[in-house]
Amino acid sequence: MSEKKCSDSSCTKESCSNCSKAKVDFSVAPHPLSHVKKVIGVVSGKGGVGKSMVTSLSAVAMQKAGYKTGILDADITGPSIPKAFGIEGRAFGNEEGIVPVKSKGGIDVMSINLLLQNPTDPVIWRGPVIANMVKQFWSDVVWADVDYLFVDMPPGTGDVPLTVFQSLPLDGILIVTSPQELVSMVVAKAVKMAEQMNIPILGLIENFAYFHCPDNGKDYEIFGKSHIETVALEHRLPVLAKLPIDPALANACDEGRIEEVSFDLSLYAGVIGALKQLLG
Repeated sequence: MSEKKCSDSSCTKESCSNCSKAKVDFSVAPHPLSHVKKVIGVVSGKGGVGKSMVTSLSAVAMQKAGYKTGILDADITGPSIPKAFGIEGRAFGNEEGIVPVKSKGGIDVMSINLLLQNPTDPVIWRGPVIANMVKQFWSDVVWADVDYLFVDMPPGTGDVPLTVFQSLPLDGILIVTSPQELVSMVVAKAVKMAEQMNIPILGLIENFAYFHCPDNGKDYEIFGKSHIETVALEHRLPVLAKLPIDPALANACDEGRIEEVSFDLSLYAGVIGALKQLLG
């Protein structure tokens, strides 16, 4: 952690207005052997919107598009990424660092559950300890030749999201929402946090937007009418995807088959396009 240098050549420290506004640099260096092109945070203002599923789908979609992807599971107290990918082994370390576990499809995954003796053991840690573990997942893990590293964050604007925003070199974030009216408030919190910390927002993803009935072909808004367009217009953000409630996806996550399930990638075209644009 170091203090940023002042840009004013006449700085005298005591009276310099630039120095009085200078911020401490909390950025953490990656592992020397890591090579990550783009780091993408997946955030939500509240829990229960399927953020981990969206993280998993993003990694799978980009992997199928021909890119090398990885997932840093920053949801330390509620890790679900290994379960979705059916990963039961444990991560290991060598003289170089910690090696992430590969999914069946070749996606690199690092999660606290891959370090515990028993994946059902609770992580009863205070905020600073959890935050330090997230930083170690960046600094001590060898992320080799990854095009897109997705960071699955816990909901809200607490210790871990703050740590990720300050410590990791985020190239952008995806904000996951649901159709309820209260989403406008929680999205606003996530947007304002990102704006205050100068983190680019790639766009919004509305999950559980509707249910497509296979019997009659009609769409039903089970969680109420969507407010995503209003929210997007208010914050001048693009809506990258409106994803339906899909029991097959939920079952696939429960059974560790998220890479195998058939998913209409056209629904994810906006997300894929935004991510591809980052690499140019």
